[in-house]
Order: sequence, then C-alpha cells, then structure tokens
Amino acid sequence: MPTDETGTPRGGWAGNLWAGLRGSAADGLRSMRGLFDRRTLKSDVSSGLVLGLESVPDGLASGLLAGVNPLAGLYGYMFGMVGAAFATGSAFMAVQATGAMALVVSDSGLETRPDPDRALYTLAILTGVFMIIAGVLRAGRLLRFVPTAVMTGFITAVGVNIILGQLSNFTGYEAEGSNRVIRTFDLITHFWRVDLPTTVVGLVTVVLIVWLQRTRLRSLGLVVAIVLGSALAAAFDAWFDAPVMTIQQMVDVPRGLPGAVLPVIDDMIFLLVPALSLSFVGLVQGAAVSTAFPNPDGRPVPPSRDFIGQGAGNLVAGLFQGMPVGGSMSASALAVAGGAKTRLAMFIAGLVMAVTLLLLSGVVGYVAMPALAALLIVVGFGTIKPAQVYSVARSGAFPLTIMAVTFTLTLVIPLQFAVLVGVALGIVLFVADQSNSVRVRQLELIDDGRMREVAPAERIGPKRVVVLQPYGSLFFASAPRFESQLPTIDERTRRAVVVMRLRGIDQLGFAAIEVLKRYGRDLDEHGSRLVLVVSNDRVMTQLELAGLAGELGDGGIVRGNEWIGAGVRDAVHDARTWVRADPDRG
Repeated sequence: MPTDETGTPRGGWAGNLWAGLRGSAADGLRSMRGLFDRRTLKSDVSSGLVLGLESVPDGLASGLLAGVNPLAGLYGYMFGMVGAAFATGSAFMAVQATGAMALVVSDSGLETRPDPDRALYTLAILTGVFMIIAGVLRAGRLLRFVPTAVMTGFITAVGVNIILGQLSNFTGYEAEGSNRVIRTFDLITHFWRVDLPTTVVGLVTVVLIVWLQRTRLRSLGLVVAIVLGSALAAAFDAWFDAPVMTIQQMVDVPRGLPGAVLPVIDDMIFLLVPALSLSFVGLVQGAAVSTAFPNPDGRPVPPSRDFIGQGAGNLVAGLFQGMPVGGSMSASALAVAGGAKTRLAMFIAGLVMAVTLLLLSGVVGYVAMPALAALLIVVGFGTIKPAQVYSVARSGAFPLTIMAVTFTLTLVIPLQFAVLVGVALGIVLFVADQSNSVRVRQLELIDDGRMREVAPAERIGPKRVVVLQPYGSLFFASAPRFESQLPTIDERTRRAVVVMRLRGIDQLGFAAIEVLKRYGRDLDEHGSRLVLVVSNDRVMTQLELAGLAGELGDGGIVRGNEWIGAGVRDAVHDARTWVRADPDRG
C-alpha cells in the first residue's frame, strides 16, 4: 500500500479510514481541554453523581432485557460511556445500552454459541468496528433514507417488546412461545400460575417509580424505588418464606472491576447481521441525541464524529465484558437536566459506577428481578409516543400502512432482521417517493422577457416549438413516469421542435437517457427535432458517453450559463428559425 513520508497510508479507502481516525483522535484530544474549569466543575460533578447512581439499576435492567448476565449491562454502561466520552463530538451524549439495542441482543441467538458470554463481548466489539467505519465513511447521510413512518413503527414496537419481554420477570411465570407476543398469550391463558409475591414487588416498584420521579427526588427516585422494591422482596423471603428472584441468584456478583477479554474470531461471521443491526439502531438514536442536545458553543457536530465516538464506546465495553451500547436519549437528558456543562459529567458517572461495584457489590446482588422488570416496563411505556403515531396515521393511508407493517414485523420476527427490513423498506419508499415526484411542465416565453409554466400539451402539433421543463430526480425508477408525461407524437407532428430544458437536473439515469433517445428518434421519424438545454457539466458528459449528444447532431444541445433563461431563449430562437426555414419538408 503506498504511504507518505510519515508511513501513513495514502489514497483509497484505507487511506481515508486512517485519515478519519487520526482526525477524530485529534478532535477528541482538543475536546478534553477545559474539563476541570472551576466554573463548571461543581455542576459536572453533581450531574455525574446523579447519572452514575441512576445508571447502576438501569444497566442491570438492560442486561436483563437483553437476556444476558445483568452485569454485562452494567459494564456496558460504565465502560461504554467513559470510552465514548473521549471521542464523541456531542459533549452531552451519554453512550449506554438502549432498549432497542438490548432487544436486538436478545434476539441474536447468543445462547447457541459455545461461549455465550464471550460471544456477547465479541458482538460489542464488532458493532464498534462497524460504527467507526460508518463514521469514517460519513455514512450519516444514509439515515435520511429511513422515513418517519418506518422509525415510528419500529420504536413503538420496541416499546411494546420491552413491556412484553419483562412480563415473565414481573410475574414469576416462565411463559412459553417462539416470540414475545405468543409468550404473552400463554401468560394470559395461565394467569393463575403467576407468583403473587413477585407480582406484588413488581407492581409496588412501578408505583414507586412513577410517584418518586414526580417528587423532588426526580431521577434519583428511580434508584430509591429499586431499593425499596428489593427491600420488599427481602421482607417476603424473611417473614413469609416466599422467595423472590434476585440478581445474586442468577449470577455471582464479583467484588471489583472486570478484566479485559479478547473477541472470539469464530463467532464473527455468525454475529455480522446482529452487529450491523445494532450499528444502525445505535447510530439513528445517537443522531437524535446530538440534535436534541447541542454543544454549549452552538457549533453543529458532524454525525460522523459521534459515530466514531459510539464505536469507541463499544470497543471499550466489549473489551471489558460489556454489552453493545449506543447514544441514549434518556441518559443524555438526565445529564443535561442535572446541570452538566461539559463531558466531564460522563467521566464522573463512570467513576460513581466503578466505586459502587468496588464497595457495594454485595448490595447489588440483592436487587430484585421484578423490581428491574418494573423499571423496564416503565421505560417501555415511555418509549411509546401516541402523538407521533397519531401524526403519522393522519398523514395518509400509505404512511399508516408502512408504520403498521414495520410495527408488526418488529413484533413477530427477530429484531436484527426487523431493523434490516425497516432500512430496506425505507430505501424502497424513498425511491418510490422520488419516482412519483417527477413532473413535466411546459414553458411559454413572453415577448417582454418573462416565462410562465403551464400544463404540457397533450400532443405535438405541426410547426410547433414546445419548451418542456422536467422537475425531480430523473433516475431509473422515475423514467416511466417521466416518459408518460411527455406530449404525444403522432401523424400530425411535422416540422416541430421540442426544447427540453434540463436546468436543475444534476444527474441523468441511464433509463432517463433512453427515454430521451426514444423521444428524439420518434420526433426525427416525423420530420421534427429534439433540442436539449444543458447547464450541468456532469449531465453533458453523461449525454456524450451515452451517445445521445451524437444522435441529436449539430444544434441538438444548447449549453446554458449563469444567466437564467438565456440558454432556453437561444434554443427557442434557433428552433423557430429552423421551423420557418423549409416549411414544405416532409
């Protein structure tokens, strides 16, 4: 591979990747300056303390939602947030395991691997690699292909999935079924088999979370609710000999921080689709965070920089036994509401979580599973936005159908495939929308220099000069609609000229060029001409390479310039001269 004098790869995707990584590292170092400013230190410490305390039960709950060791969720929160804080462009982006990402992990089939725990860490690292590549290649522009209807259906279904996925932990009944919907029906039809103490702990915790968050405790009310719910579970066990499942009954809670692990190469092929899906979900949610919480200096943050930051967070999380992470809207909102002024709040939060694991690991083991399930159910209800759903539903039958299809698919098929189907559906919708937006108008030139648009003529009459202006993207999918709007050429079309003004068209698809070729040949067979007015150099090159410029011959293409309307007036003047020159031809 060619390199420059410093040994840096030059040219190609590898050179771009290296340059992007170096630039992001330099930006990350610059963003570290000024973190310990006395004017912001107090606010950052206060915000980080709240975020760190809230993240302990939240991290455990995310691990539970993902169907993995709950400690993996806690490690993902801690190491992912700190690792990402070094590299994100958005100062207030808290990178944690989101509900949607946890559900993708849950559906990834990790339990089928020889070492499910190592497969989880490998998945986080692979997700980080994809995110970094997406950031370096500036893949943020691809997010515009995903319509609001698709994302609304997906996020709404994620909220429902979160709720349904925790009913077993909430009630103590292990329902059976191939997906969450079927397991919910199994629970409903066997409701008498729920465990009463477990359900009571869950219900009490839900009430406490909703109530305490409305008091002066606010976000800390969530921590208090989990503690009180777990205390109630301990009381059931001690006083009534009615045990309720806790963290320590599922896993051993180690005293201290986890050591580093390496990924399992053999699992990478199996994990490609889940990693791609996790990358997409994380990047979409991260883009929403950076938009909602701009930096204090007001300067916009390139999405690619946040992509790389989230990727770095996943690399660190995976290396230290954590689950995949991404930009979290709720955690970022909590940091901002707590008064965060710089990214130092993320480092403080990570430190708080580390101290909790070092000093209070025994207490963490007593957290009750139905209390965590209650937290996730509250989160699931908060994810569902009825106003957004109503807005999409009112926008038309087509968006409503797309939202409903995405919602249904996300409920009944594994989420990693539902994400990819949603992306594909978004691209198809974008193409369909662009192809249907093409329209052709006719221009009438007035003697005083003005031009007006009218509906195009139905047919090209004899000795007529007709000026047409297409609008929209002329690519393969729009070619049939473009052709259908052109005036008809019939036996009465003699000695006429059609001037096609391509101003505002930056690129022609091969199919659109073929339409122009057919139209030009049809005009020529009727003793008439097609003249193109072209302003864009790229379009001109395409016409030459496709052979259309040669077919139109001398005068078949008029070049436009910076003066709007000059090219089309020149073309019309020449066309009228040609029409009058030999009126008896043909």
